[in-house]
Amino acid sequence: MAQKINSVIRIALIGPESTAKSTLSEDLANHYITTVVRECARDYLSKLNRKYTIDDILAIAKEQVKQEQVLIPQANKFIFVDTELILAKVWCEDLFATCPDWISENILHNQYDLYLLTFPDIPWEADPLRENPHRRDFLFNWYEKELKKINANYTVIKGTGKSRLENCIKAIEEQF
Repeated sequence: MAQKINSVIRIALIGPESTAKSTLSEDLANHYITTVVRECARDYLSKLNRKYTIDDILAIAKEQVKQEQVLIPQANKFIFVDTELILAKVWCEDLFATCPDWISENILHNQYDLYLLTFPDIPWEADPLRENPHRRDFLFNWYEKELKKINANYTVIKGTGKSRLENCIKAIEEQF
């Protein structure tokens, strides 16, 4: 179990592209009247005028952690983090066959109280920044393998529409 900062329960959403992580993060923060740490990659990559590199992924990962530290004092019991370092690790290893030590080390030292692993059972939504419409099952399995490696507390989230959010809330309520 991760160390709680100021008694805040840290919950990360992880999963393949287009599985509603951002929507769920926002909806959960609204439901629990608390703070969300938005995904940094989208903003970073949309401003990049070149192909991203492994150094860009590292910069995104560091900014994601920094934003969580900035926002956690504003949290009310829970903080929801849209994307976390396991995703960055898989992204690096998948595209560059390596991962910066900083990411790997911080995964171990920055574990969440609960990971909500989003299953790819909803339709793909095309987006200029999304790259893997036909690899969502493969990536889901990889994320789950990484969660198991660190003995993470996680729940697989399935369902469409409102039931997806309800399944998140049920998982949180059962845990906390």
